[in-house]
Amino acid sequence: MLGLSRQQKVVALGSWLGWSLDGYDLVLMLLVIPSISQLFFPSTDATLSLMAIFATYVITLIMRPFGGAFFGNLGDKYGRKKPMIITILGFSIATFATGLLPTWQMAGVLAPILLIVLRFIQGFFAGGEWGSGTVITMETVNKPHRGLLSGFLQSGYNLGFVIASIVYQIVLSHYPGNSFLEMGWRIMFFTGIIPGLVATFVRFKMTESATWLQKSREHKIERAPLKKIFATEKRKFFLALIIMTGLMFSYYTSIGFLPTFLQKYVNLDKPEVATLMIVATVTSLLGQIFAGFISQYIGRRKTMMIIAAVAIIVAIPSIYGLYHASTIFERIAYVIILIMAATTAFGPIPAFLAERFQTSIRNSASGFAYNGGLLVGSWAPLVAVTILSRVGPLAPIFLGINLMIGSAILLIGAKLNPETKEADLSE
Repeated sequence: MLGLSRQQKVVALGSWLGWSLDGYDLVLMLLVIPSISQLFFPSTDATLSLMAIFATYVITLIMRPFGGAFFGNLGDKYGRKKPMIITILGFSIATFATGLLPTWQMAGVLAPILLIVLRFIQGFFAGGEWGSGTVITMETVNKPHRGLLSGFLQSGYNLGFVIASIVYQIVLSHYPGNSFLEMGWRIMFFTGIIPGLVATFVRFKMTESATWLQKSREHKIERAPLKKIFATEKRKFFLALIIMTGLMFSYYTSIGFLPTFLQKYVNLDKPEVATLMIVATVTSLLGQIFAGFISQYIGRRKTMMIIAAVAIIVAIPSIYGLYHASTIFERIAYVIILIMAATTAFGPIPAFLAERFQTSIRNSASGFAYNGGLLVGSWAPLVAVTILSRVGPLAPIFLGINLMIGSAILLIGAKLNPETKEADLSE
């Protein structure tokens, strides 16, 4: 982050840490889903239990657009900083509380109900996290830094994945076998409070967006930003939503479903799954930073289109190769190819969405559009479980087709949207 002032670095760090915690919580859920499905949804049919707990995961994601709209509305009306403090506290507490839940054996039907309620809460607060953090950062830094900072911010999500995968390995080593089902998974969720407290501390030191403050002084604050989006900016909003739908569907078909695919369909042991998840998340992290950086030179739109086209080409070969690989080294190679193609187009998104909308509705429109992609994209794991349980050895081909569908939607969305990298965010 060379060339940034101290306050710009604080703003970027505060936003990045919050997005890291969001990734941390979500991948914790992904990592433990195959293990704890029977604890909350006991059934003689393992696939049915898996689908039920994936449904609670989907609930988290579906709530995010509502959180994005609600807290984005607050961010446009009262400043970007205030919602960021509320959201980080809300979803870090929800993550911690998940570790306190009783299981079906302890509380019967109350156990899955409490789990669902907590995922509702977590999804709502997490939905407000991305919009305010990315908008305040993009409004604070200079135009030449937007691309790199865009990739850096988005990579925070993957840092959360990396840390969660490492924690997963550590916890597994101390709580192997049945002890993981008794206590290990709880400890994983308890750790979620730590990065939340660190991020909250950093955010109290952040300054408000100068761009927003200027609009406030000029009395140009939009008092009904959501209404304005659908009254005058709906075309921009829906075109951005196409991009986010494709990205989210691709993301949750690939890295979002990867732990379950590796455990339940490739039949790997948990430690090897954790290793491959670390490889996947580091790949995604570095790829998103690179994609954001490149987008500053060739444009946000072209960067997304190139990556989407590559993903369509490599989707089936990489997943098929991963499914049939016989060594850890082969699996690592296929994971790198798959994740690089499927997830790195997220890199330019923070800059793209901030540049796409004017200051008065930027927080609401960016947060709502980003999370709105989950209304379709979040169903990818459930679609995958449903299809893969029926197709047997054709599983990698059908999963690859799923990824191709998401990538095609992204490609179409990027084609329909204009280039934004020269936008003036003060307007």
